[in-house]
Amino acid sequence: MNLQTLIRTTMQLTLRTALLFGSIFTLSACRDQAQSQQFKDAKPQQVEQTSRDRASLNIDQSRQTAITNAVKVVSPAVVSINVTELREYRDPFFNDPFFSQFFRGRTEPQYQEVKSLGSGFLISPDGYIVTNDHVAGNATKITIAFPDGSKREAQLVGTDRITDLALLKVETDKALPYLSFANSDEVMVGEWVIAFGNPFGLFEATQPTVTVGVVSGVNRNLGPTQGHSYKGMIQTDASINSGNSGGPLMNAIGQVIGVNTVIYTQSGGSVGVGFAVPANKVQEVVGQLKKRGSVARDVYTGLQVQDMNPYVAQQYGIPSLILVKGVQRNSPAAKAGFQSNDVILNINGEKVTNQEEAGLQLAGYRAGEKITVTVWREGREVTLSMTLGRQQSQGAM
Repeated sequence: MNLQTLIRTTMQLTLRTALLFGSIFTLSACRDQAQSQQFKDAKPQQVEQTSRDRASLNIDQSRQTAITNAVKVVSPAVVSINVTELREYRDPFFNDPFFSQFFRGRTEPQYQEVKSLGSGFLISPDGYIVTNDHVAGNATKITIAFPDGSKREAQLVGTDRITDLALLKVETDKALPYLSFANSDEVMVGEWVIAFGNPFGLFEATQPTVTVGVVSGVNRNLGPTQGHSYKGMIQTDASINSGNSGGPLMNAIGQVIGVNTVIYTQSGGSVGVGFAVPANKVQEVVGQLKKRGSVARDVYTGLQVQDMNPYVAQQYGIPSLILVKGVQRNSPAAKAGFQSNDVILNINGEKVTNQEEAGLQLAGYRAGEKITVTVWREGREVTLSMTLGRQQSQGAM
């Protein structure tokens, strides 16, 4: 190949390369111009609608919280409880000097049906339901209303007046939604909690009412109340009203931390001071109710006590009414140093003024637990430490 031929070939290759890249740049420019024109031709309404859709999606996502997620999980397992029970009453005219002459021979108590309501929740797929003793403990008929609108009759499996808990059972041919328990020893003061229930019976057979608050305190002791002993309670400011009793108090991940049971109020309504039986105690009591229908109360001290005449107590300057009459030999009380004529002032720092209160206080403990008892002895307070025994005989506290 001579020099002229080589030069001509090189020039042709250079021209072809230039034409090729030129075509590529031209196609790219046309594409960009077309896209630019397409954007210019788009209607402002379409762009605005797309922006609104994206904003709405972001808002919906931002509204989803741990609370809303817990509500979705928990609500199907919360029920309303309608109860019919027979309550004793006496005609107010019986004791009236004038009207009593017309009621001679009718001294037997009269009974009437009373309807009440409360809340509860499923704890197993086969239909076991937890509620309060004061809701269903004396029931003659129990009807459960589920969130899906259905209703079923329930049977009382067992009840425990001391802890104010009751266990119910509905028959079912399919697995029911149920809740799981948290370890209530790990509950933190200040953590979010959610109270579920049917306050005032306003929304029966539908989704439960939800109120939100925080754990205000733990290990609260309220003392004996109407035959119940409220010890180690969880305090919350989540709104709890009549009808909420027996419903679950949940943490933010949808676990039961307690059973809503009692409120402190001077008006009859919620003032943000509610209390729940802690989950660990609920599980312990429910296990015994399922097994035998009752809770074993076998705490033994060996103390023999009596209520003192309040006027005698006042005359001698004794600040309590529970007198120790005797102490059984080799009993827990004897080993703790109790003496006859001691006057019991408090148990574990909680004041007691009569045998019933003392019995309810002790019923909240188990054999083997250690308690302190402060007594009045010869004009001064003495604090004794006692390890509770197991009941062996009758006639002693």
